[in-house]
Amino acid sequence: QVQLVESGGGLVQPGGSLRLSCAASGFTFSTYIMRWYRQAPGKERELVATITSTGGNTNYADSVKGRFTISRDNPKNTVYLQMNSLKPEDTALYYCNAANRLFGYWGQGTQVTVSS
Repeated sequence: QVQLVESGGGLVQPGGSLRLSCAASGFTFSTYIMRWYRQAPGKERELVATITSTGGNTNYADSVKGRFTISRDNPKNTVYLQMNSLKPEDTALYYCNAANRLFGYWGQGTQVTVSS
C-alpha cells in the first residue's frame, strides 16, 4: 500500500538543472522526515538531502550544498529536489526515502545523467 514514486530524472548537460519529484501515498506523509539518496555505479548509496516533517529544517551533503534544494508540499504529498549547476559527478540513480522512528520506505529510483 505504501508507495513512493520518483519522477523528473533524465539527461542534462553540465551546468543545467533538473527538478525531481517524489509522490507519496499509503501513509501519513506530513508526519515523516523525507530524504533523497543517490547511488552511482560502483559506489555506495549516499545521503543527499533531508527535510523535516513540516519543512522547517533541511540538511545537505557537502557535495551538493549551494546547488541543490529539498522542499516539500504536504497537501500534495510530494517532496522535491531542485538540482542546479549539475556536474557529471551528480550522475546517479536518485531515491526518495520516508522515515519516522519505527518505519522507513523507499521509492524505485529515477535516473539522472549529466553529460555533454
